Amino acid sequence: GTTGGGGSQTWWGRCVGEDCGPGGVQSRTVRCIHSEGWTAHPSSCPPAQMPEQQRRCFRPCDWQQELFEWEASEWGPCALAPRGPSSAGAGPGTRQAECVTAQHGVQQREVRCVRASNRSAVTERVCEFFSRRPAEEQACLVPCPRPCVVSQFSSWSGCSRTCGAGLQHRTRAVLAGPVYGGAGCPNLTQTRPCENLRSCPTGEGEHHYSLRVGPWSECRLPHHKDLFLSGRTLLDFSADTAARNSVKRHVHTVYHHRHHQHPHHLRNSKALDIEIGYQTRQVRCTRSDGKNAMLSLCTQDSVPVTFQSCVMPRDCETSHWSPWSPCSKSCRATDLSPGYRIRSRSLKQIPVGGGKECPAFEEKEACNIIGDLLPSCPRYLWKSTDWGDCQVQPLLNPQDRRLSNLSALCGGGIQTRETYCIQVPGDAKEGEEDALSRPVSRRLCLGNSPAAVQPCSIPCPQECLVSLWSPWGPCIHDNCLDPQGKRGFRQRRRLVVREPEGTTQGCPHLVESMPCEDPVCFRWSVSPVSGQKEEELCVPTDGQCGPGTRAQAVRCVDAHGELCPDAPPTTMPCEVPCPGDCVVGSWAAWSPCSHSCSGKNSEGRQSRTLAILALPGQGGKPCPPAAALEEWRSCNTHPCIIFYWETSPWGPCSEDPSAGDLNTTSSLEGTPTCAAGIQTRKVACMKMNVGQVIPKRCPDSSRPDTVRPCLLPCRKDCIVTPFSEWTPCPSTCQPVKKKKRSYLKIIIQRPSDGGQECPDTLHEERECESLPVCPTYRWKTHKWHQCTLVPESVRQGLTGMGESCGRGLEIRAVTCVGNDDEPANMTECLQWAGTMPLQVRPCQVPCKDDCTFSNWSKFTDCSGCGGWRTRKRTLTGRSKKLLKCQKSELYPLVEAEPCTCLEFQAEPQGNWSSCVLPETHGWRAQREARECGQGLRYRAIACTDQDGRLVNPALCGGSGYVEEVCHIPCPLDCKLSDWSTWSACSAPCGSGVKVRSKWLREKAFNGGRPCPKLDLKNQVYEAVPCYSECNEFTWAPEPWSACAVNTVGDPPACGEGVQTRKVRCIQKDTGNIMDDGPCDPEEAPPSAQTCFLPCPEDCVMSEWSQWSACTARCDPDTSRKRFRRILRLSRTGRDCPGPGQTESCVLNSTCFSYRYNLSDWSTCLLSESAICGQGVRMRQLDCVRSDGKVVDLSVCEELGLRKQWKLTTTCVVDCPVNCLLSEWTPWSECSLTCGLQGQMVRSRSVIQPAHEQGRPCPSQLSQTKPCPIRPCYSWLLSEWSSCRTEGADCGEGVRERNLTCVVHGGDSTDLSTATAVDPNKCEEKLRITGVQELQVPCLVPCPGDCHLTEWAPWSSCQLTCLNGRGFEATGQQARSRSAVLQVLENQDSCPQQEFETRPCKDGKCYSYEWQTGSWRANGRSVWCQRSDGVNVTGGCFLQDRPTTVRHCHPPCTKPFSHCTQRGVCGCEAGYTEVMTAHGFLDYCTRTPGADNKKADVKINTGRLRPGTTQAGVCAVRVKLPLFWGADGRIKPWVYGVTAGVFALILFVIGLSFLMCKSPSPPQKPLTLAYDGDMDM
Repeated sequence: GTTGGGGSQTWWGRCVGEDCGPGGVQSRTVRCIHSEGWTAHPSSCPPAQMPEQQRRCFRPCDWQQELFEWEASEWGPCALAPRGPSSAGAGPGTRQAECVTAQHGVQQREVRCVRASNRSAVTERVCEFFSRRPAEEQACLVPCPRPCVVSQFSSWSGCSRTCGAGLQHRTRAVLAGPVYGGAGCPNLTQTRPCENLRSCPTGEGEHHYSLRVGPWSECRLPHHKDLFLSGRTLLDFSADTAARNSVKRHVHTVYHHRHHQHPHHLRNSKALDIEIGYQTRQVRCTRSDGKNAMLSLCTQDSVPVTFQSCVMPRDCETSHWSPWSPCSKSCRATDLSPGYRIRSRSLKQIPVGGGKECPAFEEKEACNIIGDLLPSCPRYLWKSTDWGDCQVQPLLNPQDRRLSNLSALCGGGIQTRETYCIQVPGDAKEGEEDALSRPVSRRLCLGNSPAAVQPCSIPCPQECLVSLWSPWGPCIHDNCLDPQGKRGFRQRRRLVVREPEGTTQGCPHLVESMPCEDPVCFRWSVSPVSGQKEEELCVPTDGQCGPGTRAQAVRCVDAHGELCPDAPPTTMPCEVPCPGDCVVGSWAAWSPCSHSCSGKNSEGRQSRTLAILALPGQGGKPCPPAAALEEWRSCNTHPCIIFYWETSPWGPCSEDPSAGDLNTTSSLEGTPTCAAGIQTRKVACMKMNVGQVIPKRCPDSSRPDTVRPCLLPCRKDCIVTPFSEWTPCPSTCQPVKKKKRSYLKIIIQRPSDGGQECPDTLHEERECESLPVCPTYRWKTHKWHQCTLVPESVRQGLTGMGESCGRGLEIRAVTCVGNDDEPANMTECLQWAGTMPLQVRPCQVPCKDDCTFSNWSKFTDCSGCGGWRTRKRTLTGRSKKLLKCQKSELYPLVEAEPCTCLEFQAEPQGNWSSCVLPETHGWRAQREARECGQGLRYRAIACTDQDGRLVNPALCGGSGYVEEVCHIPCPLDCKLSDWSTWSACSAPCGSGVKVRSKWLREKAFNGGRPCPKLDLKNQVYEAVPCYSECNEFTWAPEPWSACAVNTVGDPPACGEGVQTRKVRCIQKDTGNIMDDGPCDPEEAPPSAQTCFLPCPEDCVMSEWSQWSACTARCDPDTSRKRFRRILRLSRTGRDCPGPGQTESCVLNSTCFSYRYNLSDWSTCLLSESAICGQGVRMRQLDCVRSDGKVVDLSVCEELGLRKQWKLTTTCVVDCPVNCLLSEWTPWSECSLTCGLQGQMVRSRSVIQPAHEQGRPCPSQLSQTKPCPIRPCYSWLLSEWSSCRTEGADCGEGVRERNLTCVVHGGDSTDLSTATAVDPNKCEEKLRITGVQELQVPCLVPCPGDCHLTEWAPWSSCQLTCLNGRGFEATGQQARSRSAVLQVLENQDSCPQQEFETRPCKDGKCYSYEWQTGSWRANGRSVWCQRSDGVNVTGGCFLQDRPTTVRHCHPPCTKPFSHCTQRGVCGCEAGYTEVMTAHGFLDYCTRTPGADNKKADVKINTGRLRPGTTQAGVCAVRVKLPLFWGADGRIKPWVYGVTAGVFALILFVIGLSFLMCKSPSPPQKPLTLAYDGDMDM
């Protein structure tokens, strides 16, 4: 078969090409398509029929794109989409058979190509060159059709007649109208006949007659022949007073006269031209069956009026539109929102006589929608000034401020700055903002302003820290390279450990000098020869003992490294004791000098001693005498005079005169650099404890510098912003004095270091230019014209009356005039003069039978406030004799009115305002101080008259407030005691802590600063590390005494003896002798020891040397040694004791290891003058011996242990920042313009929240203040009256309501207490707009009429919803009125029922569901219910409606049977089902004693029927499972089981017969019972 292929092509693509013009190319895709829609191979289609794939085109230039654009209209309504091919004939609007939620629809719009300049249409190919054509269709959803939804019927009304046959009705209301093609509303009324038990007496069944009046006709003017008689009511005000009050009865004369009016009057002629016409109505007599009857059958005292005067309708007239205002969008913003422009028109003619209402007087439209050609809008940015000085004072609580030296505060603080908003031109480049910016209102800047508060730090002053003094040096020349004289100096020095910071005080002097005699700069040092053993120190000249020599090393010691003159010899004579000689030890070290210097009464001396080690033998060399064993010498012979150089603090950095003027400020890559200067100070030579002396007394070599270089501070000029914009002046007229405007500059940077000062003028005020005084427009009223009646011809034609009297209308002209009585536009008076006076009022032309009265007398004098005044009139003429005129209720002869009272009462109303503190201006610290104290609170005063009505508060005088002094309790901060003294260091040796504390004195109240965290004793502690010198006090032993041996007899004493010495506790630094208490008794050296004095023939050994050192780790495999040497050989030749000893290194016995111990970090320690900010954390280092004893740090240092820890580090203590608040905003406008509930509000914001123990923010961030109470005047509309027909029983009537000007307290929802006042106090809004009607037509149905009911209330607002979500933004409300039939004969004249809908807001989504009642017999009730529980008709889908009647097959015809819910026959309550073998109901039998139980189900095993039987069988009921299906029939497998158990059943039957063998009533046949339980 053939494929039947056909070509398919897509849209042409864009025209492309290298250059714009006719050389472009367009292409498209061409495919071969099968007739069924799928793509086939290109060979399947005829090649000759293939469309072209490319074509030539005109490629437009890019600049032409701005000339043309697509224009698309708004999307049209959503219409149903066409059905598929299967329902092609159904048409696009055919709805689906079943709709669940919504159906697919299509929206369309028009698209065309237009010129951008004038929006004229051009061919679409032009726009296709630039962009693809916008879509003309889009998919949409159409909700399913919703039919009309009505409520349930009301209850039946009473019978229309009290006797005989009548009618009664019931109605229902429309809840929701049909939408989206839903079914219309059903009949809203149901009528049925009713029959009274009492029959109507004879004659009462006859018809009743009622006088019916028809509606008034439209107001129309009389015909020309009537004009001549009655005249057309036109007034002419161009003539004199007499002419003005005359009626112009000739039409041509009126128009002719107008033609020559003054131009000003011509402009206002519309306000002068009011026409009076007439209107008529019909009066009929109707019978109760709706038919007309003779008028005489409707007897009335007076026939209703059939004609009346009226005002001819005149529509509202306005002027032409004014030109469009400039577009509100004059620049290009980032939000792309369009601007708008406005035009207006004024009122020329107020609508009268029910004329057409006025249209809108203002019109607004969008403009500059794109705005590409507009300049860029200015931008608004937040800026800030320089940060102010860092201040610590705001962080202190009041107690600390009183006790602290505020000038010495340091550490953490806060600094503030001002923030402001600037306007930057939109085209300003980056970096130009500051030069082009000016301050503007803060409201223009979006987002949060920059921070106005930040933490800062003031460096705490640190005094200079110096080391201890070094020992005094030797006496040397001041300049060893150039010695002068025989006087020199001894000096001691100390070093600067920490330079001073933040203080003008420098370091103390670092060098002290003491004059001395015979200075020596260079000296020789003598020491043993390196490498020589101790026993080889003295080498005998001959033999092993006797005189000899000792070699010594000599070197020159001086600070400059030069050689010393006169070198000492390198060998010295010595002597080695021979056996039997006295042995003397070496000279001991010189003792400390007794005085550091020599004075008149003191001289320094020191000594050294020799010790006898062994006594001589017989013939040996004797020991030296006792005087030779001790040697003394003078020391520190220089006088006790100390000199030092004292320096003054460094002066300020100043320019160096020798360098010229170099203090210029330059900028290199934005970084300012300043010139170098010099600092100077004074240096003076000081004598200790005396004062300044001549400079020669101090060594010149240690003279400090007097000049040093420094960096000069950069000069900073004052920088201010440009002047801000002038504050706006009032743009409207001002009836009061002139206003002022102002502008200001803001200081961005304050001057410093000699920079340019700020300008004197930072704020300027000027008076605003004079504005015109508010115009005074007023309404000018003219005299009332004579009363105009209905034309005589009309009256005579209708009633045949010939007397010209009765009710009519009279008119007057009202014009708007200005100050000079020149006519003005009516709009001006409506704006400035308020209510327009009445132009038309009813009048009365008395008839001859009317009552006539004299003129009213003058009102009597008032007796005072609260009184009344009266006036009187009398009947005149014939009226004195007429009875109707003497009815005072109709024709009062006395009138009374209350007297005007000028006494007013002032009573406080409402609540008190917040406590308002006096205004404070200045810096934030002052504002913080005004958070408490005495203020004022206000309560509004209501000014009322004698009737209790609110009046202007100015009538009561005063400010409108009651003021009362109030107090805001000041916050009480937590108060602690002063710090206690520091405790002693917790460790006597090494690192410890010392503690001080504060205790609670007062808790915080009223939002004061909270307390720090306290312990259980309400105390807070501060602990700092401390260090105790381990060797501050040490034991100082003196030399041992000579070895004393107890001897008996002459032989020389030798052998074992005793040595003693004195041991004293001294202070290490000073050498002062202390009591034994400070020194450790465990380490006290012994004051006595045994000794051995060798005998003359014994070998003599020296003292043991110090033990050698063990390894640092005290390795137990190692040992330590000590040595001694032979001083004298034994005379007997015996060997001397060994020269050395060795012992093992035992930890904590003979050997100790040492380590560093590091303490924990201390808390952050601050300066005494700081309360927060940067501080220091410290930890201590101890040298600990292996046995746990803390020793001096020098021990670990001598051992070379490595220190790898930092002992100090910086830290920060958070500052207790108090809450900082902004200034109070100005009081807002009153929330209500009048009434009792108006309030003004002001607020403040938190600039800086509280931090740490800072004072928290107060809870009151806003304050309210009542507004002055001004009376509210409102128009109050009364309820509609019942429908009244004047002078008739039924027919067309009116409902009326009154419009009253009332004064009230501002609650417009409750005007029950409002009282009426002069209407002039209310605005004339209602009369201008004409929206509120005071009369509406209505109908009083005549007896027997078929009429419409009153409108039902508006239903609740309902949305169209899809799946519970609103499909539309606005909902719909509905109301209806139904027709009520009273007499069957009038049913053909019944009006159609009516319903109407209106849009509403705040709608709800309702769902509808079918509800069912319980089954009764074979039926049940089914109704539709809305989701809010309201029963309705029409909301539920009919296809989902549940069944109301159930059917069983076969039908349930047995007695007492019915169709069950399962669709099978069952028995009623109290009866038991007896089923056939096939599972069908056989019959129902009554269950004995089961009146309240469920019916049993029995299966009849035989064809027995109830009856009398001789063999009674006792029925045994056995519960069985459910053996039948849902259709009520026994399942097939039951029959197989029955055969198996049949034998068992027979056995049960026999057993039952034996057990129940007794006379009994006739038994029922054997049955198997089922009681319906599922668990059988």
